[in-house]
Amino acid sequence: MPAATNAPNRKSRRAPAAVLSVGQVAARAGVAVSTLHFYEKKGLIAALRSSGNQRRYARDVLRRIAVIRVAQDLGFSLTEIAALLRPFPPDKTPDVHEVREMVAGWKAAIQARIDGLSELRDTLDGCIGCGCLSKEICPLRNPDDALARKGTGAVLLGAGRAQAE
Repeated sequence: MPAATNAPNRKSRRAPAAVLSVGQVAARAGVAVSTLHFYEKKGLIAALRSSGNQRRYARDVLRRIAVIRVAQDLGFSLTEIAALLRPFPPDKTPDVHEVREMVAGWKAAIQARIDGLSELRDTLDGCIGCGCLSKEICPLRNPDDALARKGTGAVLLGAGRAQAE
């Protein structure tokens, strides 16, 4: 019978890896591997490359992904998120103080969204499906199809409710 040892279990004492594989990050962040590739392509996160050209991520990328996911949950587009993260390059994840500073900057954007949604709520209820076509009171009016010059789709709603010229 082998002698019992008092040596500690080496696996439980192993230091966490300095870098994570794409699969490990995906599992920890709760996103698909393709999402990580997409975020990287958009410049939101950065990967290192192993000698075998495999993606490896610094552990702090998990915080950056969490920030991205929260911003998405708040309704920010990836373009807006990229602009909000611009002061923090993808290879540098913001620390707690920098995240607080960043979020303070988001408050104005969030308030603008709240204000826009409140205005939409207060003015749109009379327009949905009514077919009034009133040029005097309808907030969605488009006299002489002036908005055609600005593109297709709901350009008033999508561009901060710009007025037709």
